[in-house]
Amino acid sequence: MADMAADQKEIDQEQNTADVLRDPNERPECFSSTIQECLFILTSTMAIGQTSFFQGAIIVVLAEISRDLNMDSAETTWSTAGVALSSGAFLLPFGKVADMFGRRTMFIASMIGYTLSLLVIGFANSALYFDILSGVMGIFCASSVPPAVGILGSAYEKPSPRKNKAFACFSAGNPLGYVGGMLVSGIASQVSTWRTSFWALAVIYVLFSITSIFTVPKEPSRAKVALTLENLNKLDPLGMLLAVAGIALFSSSLSLAGDAPQGWKTPYVIVLLILGILLIGAFIYWQSVCSTPLMPLYIWRDQNFSLLMGALSLGFMAFVSGQFWMALYMQQVQGYSGLGITVRLLPMVIGGVLVNVVCALILHRVSNKFLMFIATTAYMGAFLIASFTKEDSVYWGCYFVPFILMVVGADIEFNVVNMYVMSSLPPSEQSLAGGIFNTVSKLVSNVGLGVTTAIYNAVRDQVALR
Repeated sequence: MADMAADQKEIDQEQNTADVLRDPNERPECFSSTIQECLFILTSTMAIGQTSFFQGAIIVVLAEISRDLNMDSAETTWSTAGVALSSGAFLLPFGKVADMFGRRTMFIASMIGYTLSLLVIGFANSALYFDILSGVMGIFCASSVPPAVGILGSAYEKPSPRKNKAFACFSAGNPLGYVGGMLVSGIASQVSTWRTSFWALAVIYVLFSITSIFTVPKEPSRAKVALTLENLNKLDPLGMLLAVAGIALFSSSLSLAGDAPQGWKTPYVIVLLILGILLIGAFIYWQSVCSTPLMPLYIWRDQNFSLLMGALSLGFMAFVSGQFWMALYMQQVQGYSGLGITVRLLPMVIGGVLVNVVCALILHRVSNKFLMFIATTAYMGAFLIASFTKEDSVYWGCYFVPFILMVVGADIEFNVVNMYVMSSLPPSEQSLAGGIFNTVSKLVSNVGLGVTTAIYNAVRDQVALR
């Protein structure tokens, strides 16, 4: 064990020595051309946006799916929550696996698996079929993100304008995937049925799956370890079990509480919540005593790291739930069609692209503290304005402005925090760094939806009693 750590440290030192003489703004040596580099970054952007693309696509046609497959409220909830739950639960384990046994193969296999899942889910003929496929799709989402982050982090090891541009593009996948999925689904469902929405996404991801085969850079053999029983034990199997079970149970309680018969007082919701918290607590304790932890706790002792992750958590809780409730409000209260909602959300896509372009140009020139101040202020302004929304509110005042400010907050925070997290761990653990970052963002998104759903139900019940 100590020998393996020493060998890896020596490899990292050799890489650092070799890189000293290179201009950090040059194209990384692992890419044979700028075209390959750009195509891989674009493919990675689509990889990190997989969960968001699916959730955005499904929200537009959820009512039609629920009616066609005779779903009850619980099954409808799982159709949207399943992908996020399984994705969030498996991100950390897959980060460790990618760092140890190779990122390239895992990334390509995950892209293909996600594409096939989109194709198959379009043939769903029952609620159970659809919900199970949603969970399976989440596993492929979880297995694609850590290797993508790991490859990018290793390729662009040193800070540079080129690295900022690469990660700004990559960071756009998560916030913009939701709206992109709505756009594809809105158009496809208008042309045909809800099934066409997923097949249209499958066609898009077929192209990127093929692209990944030719653009994902090959890894040096020394970057991987042999598949032996000893190395499998170093994956921290107990930590994986505790993390997956804890996150899954905790997230399930949040997702089910809104539609449970007695809300948060429903016995099975309480049991899931308590078990989830206990298992997450046990996971954290185990990481403090395990010799090869799944998630090194030392990174959380970095005050800046902890503060940034806290700010990101609060921001993403608001961003994801804000998108969901504003889209639902337009659908159920204002009566807009799926395509109508998509058109009204389109400024988020355009604004997000522009914000990421700006981030790529200024990240290495502007203080991170100032950028985080801009992001959090944008969030505050967005939801302050949105809180005054009424049924007859003008779109340009109560929707357009909050949408733009939400994207400004989300994309700036995502870029700043992502860059800092990637610099907190060595090149050999870049996939794990991506797993930690994305696990937190997925987990807090579920928390945000759970909290806002509870608030909505409480207000609805009070109104019903009047």
